[in-house]
Amino acid sequence: MDIKFVDRDEMHASRKRGSKYRKLLDALEKLEVDEGAIEVEYEDEKSLNSMRTAVYQYNYKNGVKIKSGKDTENKKIYFYREK
Repeated sequence: MDIKFVDRDEMHASRKRGSKYRKLLDALEKLEVDEGAIEVEYEDEKSLNSMRTAVYQYNYKNGVKIKSGKDTENKKIYFYREK
């Protein structure tokens, strides 16, 4: 068995989250600072947490600040961008 150490940047791993939330991540690209929000419906707390995790990873990767607020009565979450 050959073992080789590589940089993490060289790894290209596909993740389920990337494809599952691709529409959301594409919409985040178009979101402008202090101009509206993205409204997304969620089914349960598990899907809500997965969605937020995807957005927080997007924040970290792209160096932006996208925050969220949720409407528990209507099961909707809103994402908006700040400076």
